[in-house]
Amino acid sequence: MEALILEKTEDTPGIVLDPANGNFKITDRSLPENANGFYAPIFEWLDKYIENPDSKVEFVFSLEYFNTASAKQIAKVLLLLEKLSKKTKVLIIWRYKAEDTDMQSSGVRYSKLLDVEFELQEVK
Repeated sequence: MEALILEKTEDTPGIVLDPANGNFKITDRSLPENANGFYAPIFEWLDKYIENPDSKVEFVFSLEYFNTASAKQIAKVLLLLEKLSKKTKVLIIWRYKAEDTDMQSSGVRYSKLLDVEFELQEVK
């Protein structure tokens, strides 16, 4: 399956969905003007990937900030990863800076909503 790579901008996160290299991540800041439109190709890609996944997936969220509209879209990504976990081993890694209690709390909240392996990682 072809990779989906979107370069980060001031308002949108970096997206890497690259099964050939086992690289799955969403990074930086997510406050796109149209969150539904921005995340739509990610949902489409994940829906296709779920049909024929690799034997193991590590998906890293390393976000500095996201707005309310993005929070809903991130929840949808996480729910798709939970669906994927019914077919293959999935580990979600939620990275947050030590001083960023908001990102830590968001990770904790998301982890409680899901039935999938979820690891919180504090970074410096």
